[in-house]
Amino acid sequence: MAALDAQKYTPAEESEIQQWVARADSLKTAADKQSLLDSLNNDLASRTTALGTKPSKADVAIYEAVAPLVKAWSPEERTGQQGRPNIVRLVDFVQNSPLFGLSVADADKVAVDADEVLYVKPPVDAKAEKERLKKEKAAAAAAAAEGGAKTLVDRTKEAAAAVAGKAAEVKDKVVEAAQGATAAAAPEGKQKQKKEKKEKAPKQPAPPPAPAVLSPGLIDLRVGHILKAIKHPEADSLYVSTIAMGDKAGTDDTAEFEGQVCRTVCSGLNGLVPLEEMQGRKVVVVCNLKPVKMRGIKSSAMVLAASPRIKEGEADDHKGPVELVNPPADAKAGERVYFEGWQAEPEKVLNPKKKIWETFQPGFTTTDDLEVAFDAGVVKELEGKTGLGKLVTESGGVCKVPSLKGAQVR
Repeated sequence: MAALDAQKYTPAEESEIQQWVARADSLKTAADKQSLLDSLNNDLASRTTALGTKPSKADVAIYEAVAPLVKAWSPEERTGQQGRPNIVRLVDFVQNSPLFGLSVADADKVAVDADEVLYVKPPVDAKAEKERLKKEKAAAAAAAAEGGAKTLVDRTKEAAAAVAGKAAEVKDKVVEAAQGATAAAAPEGKQKQKKEKKEKAPKQPAPPPAPAVLSPGLIDLRVGHILKAIKHPEADSLYVSTIAMGDKAGTDDTAEFEGQVCRTVCSGLNGLVPLEEMQGRKVVVVCNLKPVKMRGIKSSAMVLAASPRIKEGEADDHKGPVELVNPPADAKAGERVYFEGWQAEPEKVLNPKKKIWETFQPGFTTTDDLEVAFDAGVVKELEGKTGLGKLVTESGGVCKVPSLKGAQVR
């Protein structure tokens, strides 16, 4: 457990770890485990580990408590409509990740088939749901007010008619008096000339918006949290991932999954990155590319990954190796990511005709320290600017790759 021993925890995290360990102990001794397992499955819905993203001995304690149970579960109990898929995911993560140092023999591991998902909760269109609730509320308010409104009209009908008649009488008197005063004040044979209307100055057109400064900061890069990844049903080279990336409810091309607003993202990583490595992990995503359909599924973002740079004259055969760009472990889903020295307000959606992504992507690279960076000298449109800017999160952490130096990132 050397990797865990190197971890540092705040007092609050230490306290939370103790609570999780106690919870795991309760699971081992409880006569009726069902409600405890349901609660655990719900709590793990939005967490990669017990602490969120940071590994700890709490994960090991949970694994030891539930692994024997999961091993005996049927496919329906694991991923069926009433199943507990989040517990299965944690068990598979702990037994296979070197972070926990368990070294579980293959024969003793819980056999988990990542493709065997019997039930996927239908995504909720947050915008449509909000509109439905709004209409129901308005209809209820109208129905409640209808009866009272009728009674009020009946009671005040005669009073309203009397007030209207009185108002008309007063208006006639005022008009008559005004006409008499105008006739007395005007000289004989002459009438007041109407004042000529003053011509309005022509409306000045609004100045055109200032052109955006050419910068890789126009690309909307964020931390994404993959909640689920599966193989594309119609394309052998694609994965389909459900990723939370900080969007607000009701944002176009999003849906709710496990209590979070997510986008669907297709990535050509099947055969290059193991499917189990795509589960429950943090990545860096490009969020403002125009959505495209990939074999019938709309993809609304792109996952950044590094691969060896293609030498001049070589064909880009997309055979890898490929490594996903890793944000800092404590980065939050939706946190902005940018290249140092190039921070700017991203475009809402990149205009394909302007080719902003195509202009700056050749400058995305990795350093000898395995840090992702932007090499300004590669982009001729930047008029001779040079230097490397590290890819960092708003909280200051640097994004890295496991082993590829001098790679292209796309």
